[in-house]
Amino acid sequence: MSLILDNMPLFLRGLLATLQIGVVTLIASTIIGFILGTLAVTRSRLLRLVVRGYVELLRAVPLIVNIFFIFFGAPLFGLQLTPYAAAVIGLSLWGGANGAEIVRGGLLGVPRHQAQSARALGMTEPEIFIQILLPQAMRAIIPAFAGLLTLLVQSTTLGALVGVPEFLQISRLVVERTTVMQGIDPAFQVYAFVLVIYFLLCSTLSFASRWLESVLAARGGSRKTGTAKSLLPETVS
Repeated sequence: MSLILDNMPLFLRGLLATLQIGVVTLIASTIIGFILGTLAVTRSRLLRLVVRGYVELLRAVPLIVNIFFIFFGAPLFGLQLTPYAAAVIGLSLWGGANGAEIVRGGLLGVPRHQAQSARALGMTEPEIFIQILLPQAMRAIIPAFAGLLTLLVQSTTLGALVGVPEFLQISRLVVERTTVMQGIDPAFQVYAFVLVIYFLLCSTLSFASRWLESVLAARGGSRKTGTAKSLLPETVS
């Protein structure tokens, strides 16, 4: 335990880098995922094909290859990206592609007659999306999205491969330095500490998602029933 406490400033610096990558990646992936997921269910065939191509390309390429391609390929286009920027962009693009598929599936899971009934009542497309489709789709989107966000937090460790001094990279350096300077191997102790920290981070995300899911279910359950009952009788004789 003394080894952990003695190196706590280093661990905190690495953890801060991990949290920075994680927060930026989570926000960017969520924005990209919801925008592309919404475009994937529009009436425009061209937009659907473009989104499908993006999603299939990013999901078919291993995440580490994506990060390497961005980090080493950007200079060929005159862009000098820092390891931090390359890791964030690679993770965000990959997370956005997977998030788009989750959002698309959630929106398509809402019964089609909901939107048809709303159009018959004169509601605009934005109103239908915000008031009818999205609230119902969120109950399917949140659990899957929570799993994706947890995976993204875990994947921040890949930033170490392009030189990001994140939590796992700092932990590895502590192990190597201690082994060389003190002649002991603290790998088990250090990586057990790493395991606990990542467990706490991911568990917090999972708990928050379950709480949000329960809140939406409590607020949206009666709303969904009420919406269906108020729409259908007026459009079905």
